[in-house]
Amino acid sequence: MNRRIVHIALVVDDYDDAIKFYTEKLDFILLEDTQLSETKRWVIITPNSDSNCSLLLAKAVNEEQKSRLGNQTGGRVFLFLETDNFDQDYKKFSERNINFIREPAQEPYGIVAVFEDLYGNLWDLIEYK
Repeated sequence: MNRRIVHIALVVDDYDDAIKFYTEKLDFILLEDTQLSETKRWVIITPNSDSNCSLLLAKAVNEEQKSRLGNQTGGRVFLFLETDNFDQDYKKFSERNINFIREPAQEPYGIVAVFEDLYGNLWDLIEYK
């Protein structure tokens, strides 16, 4: 049996705002944007075309879902963006006004900094040794 995680749902307030943030600020690729109904779209983004996992942007439609915007993990880092050039990405993201809430730190496993997305979800930008 061959199984893998292919999509992780990320609750967003607005599809277009989220697409713009991830594609223009973090250089993600928009793989699919299909209208499913008057209010629902199937929106898939990924850091690069070789990635085995992508984000499914899921628009919050009720108060419970809206209450999770930016805090899907109770304040912990939610997603981990691996890079092969930490310094370049850190500089580029900083110039694009990405808010880093934890500055770069050298750890036993590599270099890492924590940033937040447009909703406040926490991400690790990490380059492993």
